[in-house]
Amino acid sequence: MAQKVVEFAATGRRKTSVARVRLALGVGKMTVNGQEFDQYFPSAAIQAYVEQPFSFTDTLKRYDVIASVKGGGKVGQAGALRHGIARALVTADEGVKDALKKTGCLTRDPRMKERKKPGQPGARKRFQFSKR
Repeated sequence: MAQKVVEFAATGRRKTSVARVRLALGVGKMTVNGQEFDQYFPSAAIQAYVEQPFSFTDTLKRYDVIASVKGGGKVGQAGALRHGIARALVTADEGVKDALKKTGCLTRDPRMKERKKPGQPGARKRFQFSKR
């Protein structure tokens, strides 16, 4: 008889990045866009940032993560992945919601790039003023 695999899915967002995350009971293996986690995010600081929801809830080696990340850069994708993992952990176990909420893992970071305004070179920068 085949063993039933329990999966928990969630979506995380940061800047223009979107992460679709699936958590399954396992040994802590993480796969991002078909690559190993430490290959996709080689920076140790980014790896620690993404693993924060697990460390805050003491579930580091309990779940396997399969994620698909699109859009933005590596840091935005890491933030989206962290958000998605936190949301998936809440669907897996409602008891961890308070711990994740206090640490800010469940809050979608609202900071976005400000749009460029017409008649100037950037969002805030102005062309040099000349009196004469």
